[in-house]
Amino acid sequence: MTTADGRRAADGDPKPDGDPASDRAAPADTAPVDTVPADTAPADTAPVDTVAAVVRQWEMVRPDLDTGPMEVIGRVNRCAALLQQAEDAPLRRAGLTRPEFDVLGTLRRTGHELTPSEIARETFSSGAAVTKRLKQLTERGLVERRGDTRDRRVAHVRLTDEGRDLVDGVLPDQLAYETRVLSGIDRERQHELARLLGELLGQLEGRLRLPRA
Repeated sequence: MTTADGRRAADGDPKPDGDPASDRAAPADTAPVDTVPADTAPADTAPVDTVAAVVRQWEMVRPDLDTGPMEVIGRVNRCAALLQQAEDAPLRRAGLTRPEFDVLGTLRRTGHELTPSEIARETFSSGAAVTKRLKQLTERGLVERRGDTRDRRVAHVRLTDEGRDLVDGVLPDQLAYETRVLSGIDRERQHELARLLGELLGQLEGRLRLPRA
């Protein structure tokens, strides 16, 4: 640090012996270097992520559009995609996709058999998607199906012992993983984020007339 008259101020550190530069006056045209104290830096900065870059590009080519919704919906979609693709997630290591685990988890948390149509409603999936997942899970021995005694067109699905053990084993690890994912956000802000997402989800479910818990 330099003083107003250009001389180096003592900072308490010993000067090396025989160093004439340590007492030499700084050139007159050398301007002092100004630093901003840490506590005066702006508290809030614009988020730096891929969605922010996309929004900036749209603002340049279409400045007449309000890109605000993109900042929310885009980030929700991006977070969901990254969590689905995470190689270190316990679900991925167990050889399960999130939709497949949702099927298993639905059967585990309800505690009874469900029809494919009921599973589709519980997991917000199409009938065709559920049929495909049930086929894969059945082949792995995680679920089993039985026909309805009164209506041969209806099937009932339940977890096998292996499927129950897999859900019970993976769920604690998955929750611990998701806790680590959220660890950069303090608890209070996590609760606020959950509340805001809950409001958005409630509005979407109401608009689409989906059943709520």
